[in-house]
Amino acid sequence: MAVQESAKTDSVPDHNGGFGGYLIAVGASAGGLDALERFFQGIPAQSGAAYVVIQHLSPDHKSMMVNLLGRHTRMPVVTVEDGMRIEPDRVHLIPPATIMHVSRGRLRLTPKDPRVLTLPIDLFFTSLAQEYANRAIGVILSGTGSDGTRGAVAINEAGGLLLAQDPESAKFDGMPRSVIATGLVDGILSPEDLGPRVLDHISHAPRVTTRQDRTAVGQDKQSALDEILHLLRNLGGIDFRDYKPPTVLRRIERRMQVRHVPDYRNYVRLLDSDRVELATLRRELLIPVTSFFRDSESFDVVAESAIDALVKERPDGQGLRIWVAGVSTGEEAYTLAILLSEACERLRRWPDFKIFATDVEQHSIDTASAGVFTEAITAEVSPERLERYFFGRGNHFVIKPEIRQSIIFARHNLLEDPPFTRMDLVSCRNVLIYFQPEAQERVLRRLQYALAPGGFLFLGSSESLGALQADFTPVSSKHKLYKVLRHVALPLDPIRSGLSRLTATGRRHQGGKTLAGTSDAAAIDAGLAVLLRGYAPASLLLNRRHELLHVFGDVGRYLRIGEGLATLDVAKLLPERLAPVALALLHKAAKANTSLRSDTLPLADAPALRVRLVVRPVEVPQGEPHLILSFEPEEPVADPAPAGQMETLDLGREASERVQTLERELAATRESLQATVEELETANEELQATNEELMASNEELQSSNEELQSVNEELYTVNAENQEKIEILHRLNADLDNLAKAAAIATLFVDADLRITRFTPEATSLFKIRDADIGRPIDDFANRLDHPEFIAELRRTIENGQPLEQELVATNGHTYLVRILPYAARDPRARGAVATFVDVTGLRDQGVVPTTGDPST
Repeated sequence: MAVQESAKTDSVPDHNGGFGGYLIAVGASAGGLDALERFFQGIPAQSGAAYVVIQHLSPDHKSMMVNLLGRHTRMPVVTVEDGMRIEPDRVHLIPPATIMHVSRGRLRLTPKDPRVLTLPIDLFFTSLAQEYANRAIGVILSGTGSDGTRGAVAINEAGGLLLAQDPESAKFDGMPRSVIATGLVDGILSPEDLGPRVLDHISHAPRVTTRQDRTAVGQDKQSALDEILHLLRNLGGIDFRDYKPPTVLRRIERRMQVRHVPDYRNYVRLLDSDRVELATLRRELLIPVTSFFRDSESFDVVAESAIDALVKERPDGQGLRIWVAGVSTGEEAYTLAILLSEACERLRRWPDFKIFATDVEQHSIDTASAGVFTEAITAEVSPERLERYFFGRGNHFVIKPEIRQSIIFARHNLLEDPPFTRMDLVSCRNVLIYFQPEAQERVLRRLQYALAPGGFLFLGSSESLGALQADFTPVSSKHKLYKVLRHVALPLDPIRSGLSRLTATGRRHQGGKTLAGTSDAAAIDAGLAVLLRGYAPASLLLNRRHELLHVFGDVGRYLRIGEGLATLDVAKLLPERLAPVALALLHKAAKANTSLRSDTLPLADAPALRVRLVVRPVEVPQGEPHLILSFEPEEPVADPAPAGQMETLDLGREASERVQTLERELAATRESLQATVEELETANEELQATNEELMASNEELQSSNEELQSVNEELYTVNAENQEKIEILHRLNADLDNLAKAAAIATLFVDADLRITRFTPEATSLFKIRDADIGRPIDDFANRLDHPEFIAELRRTIENGQPLEQELVATNGHTYLVRILPYAARDPRARGAVATFVDVTGLRDQGVVPTTGDPST
């Protein structure tokens, strides 16, 4: 009883008038009956929560789940009807051939389309997350496939609890392993331990604070939040201070409830000592929520207004460049790649296109680059596109190589890393909503800088351009598609030193008061930016590997972005006429640690315009040295170092020595590569022929496999129910045998054709029958009854259904009270007869039994 009282929660109606407590949704498939029974055995009759069971049931078989599950729980078990109200302390079962969702405290049913693969657990979990948020609890039990994985992500995003059966204890571990692979599961337990874990979570729900302790809690929360954000920054390099505080606090409080930590201060101690929990919290703050063709109408607009226009207008030989920021697990990048492929086929133009897909979370990038998705995408991708752009692998779908090869995945922090450049389309959807306003503006400026003239910007449905509205023209305001009007000026961000950052942080700690120096600092930063643009030459900050770190001024005329893999190597960003000179200067300046400059060089697109390249080493305290490459026009605006103090490099001699070294290395490399290429070409031809055959066979088998998989799950559920029913029948049969033995009355069962179906051991004293005679007609055997009409009376009772009772004498001298009763099951027609022979010889001798066979006496 103690467990029940601690788990009891108040379930009050919500604002919609529906059930307002915790709703536990349990998803199961093949092998799930045993797991469900073990799960509900650990649930008390009164916990205050409501339970919903979603299974894969056969549409052609009447489910016996109500009876079977009702034997293992004291809660009432009901089959859901459309519009049924959710009640606490009750188990609601999904009926066969339906899909179910929850809305305003009621369960809604819709018919299941037998021609389409549906995932009822995913659909219900998703609606549960939208309706119940942090009061949603999802449990995944035994089953094949991946149903429930997408819905589990939705529950986790909403702040609910997510549990899974230990795969080692599951008869079929496909569903548990699939949801565990998301990394979002809060507990992996055996079925009998999952019930207490649910009750434990409910009992640790956050309490409502009173007015008296709200001030103390608020102060403790702010102090602890600063420490938590500091720990997260040190772990993964992400500054969550740029994220909206309510979102961060909600995820922290969810982890506190999962770990049963009562307050923020104790949770800080836990994070400081438990790096696994710190990594889990970081992952929770970066939930990968995405899907194929999310907001399908918006993607239709993008395909018609942006992608078609880009493909039509693109000159031959010039590629398309697209950047998908915040790509999560890759579905949006693959969606755009599919739309581009369809546009090329539709317009009969095939420009080379590259999609740069980036995300701040490396785990998401690894998942996206694999291109493997669960069967849940069948609800998002049409069958035609599944066949055209995917191939099956077990219960998963894999993107085809021609689509995968057009996408480059990379880790990138929108708030800190430099943006890409010369992009024709930038998609950044449902990312800005997590940032604070100042961070949103910084990201938008980076996206604007990344766009090529006339490029398109695609945002999420809840996002806007804010202060940058004047720099774009709307293509579709409803679907957040914009076209850039003008380029953003550099620098993208105000220069923020560590001191100014600390000062800003300190101001936040001072009760929200703003110091007078804020406007002065902003004015100083703005003035410094103006001076840099006006008097400093356009320059590039490079590391020792000659990779671009930062851009000062307008370097658009000096850089070019080539086709192929995106890179920050300055050798591939500079024009052919400037690249070798720049490399020679950088190599010499790094080696000699001195400033160098070149002669004036003409630009390829403007021969009349000449530029001088200048390289200066930059010493970084406690760090590796860097280099600055500046582009000074023929009449430079300002030169910090007098000409006499800077050496002019003899480019001819340096370049000649450098070229000779590179040519020797290149010759050796060519010989090695030539031999390797010849071997690979032979192997590739053989593999190509084999691969084509396998692909054709695989596509044929995939469609058959999907149908068989669905039927197999339904048959397994039916088989489990029948198995349990058989066990019940065995117990009933044993009870009947023991009852007959205990009564010690000769009894004979015959069917409608007078064939023996069952008899008691005492019947062998009257009929010459054995166990092997079951199934043979009774009139084949001699009997000791001195009544030749016995067989005819049996047949009459079967035909007219009238019972018969009489007293007969046997050849052994005993008197028997014979009762012949019709044997009927659910069918009202008689299916046989039951004859009982009660030995009343002793009673007759004592005068108790009358001499007549009148049944009324």
